[in-house]
Amino acid sequence: MSELTHFDAEGKPRMVDVGQKPVTARLARARARVRMQPETLAKIQQGEVAKGDVLGVARLAGIMASKRTHELIPLCHPLRLDSVEVDLTALEPDQVEVIATARAHDRTGVEMEALVAASAAALTVYDMCKAVDRWMSVEAVELIEKRGGKSGDVVRPD
Repeated sequence: MSELTHFDAEGKPRMVDVGQKPVTARLARARARVRMQPETLAKIQQGEVAKGDVLGVARLAGIMASKRTHELIPLCHPLRLDSVEVDLTALEPDQVEVIATARAHDRTGVEMEALVAASAAALTVYDMCKAVDRWMSVEAVELIEKRGGKSGDVVRPD
């Protein structure tokens, strides 16, 4: 395991200096799942949730959240994102899977932006459906792929 870079020699938090790192193409993909009652998933698929288009609103929430990652995560660098995609898929019988992909040309990676996008989209599904299913759960928020930068390309094994 590499040393923790967000702490100085005295153990105080610090923002990592990336000023000398080269700008490279970066990509990160993250996943989250929302588990619910099968009836709730059916309502989402049939457009019967009172608050509206659950998957469309969740997609937008994920994209918007990714752009604010540096405001949510301490010591996270603000990045100029090239693109953010958030895909939501119904997984029968009782889940919505969120896959968020963030891309940038920058000096540091976009893993946190992808994770924040996936999390915000999943939480939005929960928020829009909680009136019909209070016991939904957001699960398996994880990085599944990272490309670019000094550490190279990494893909989570299935």
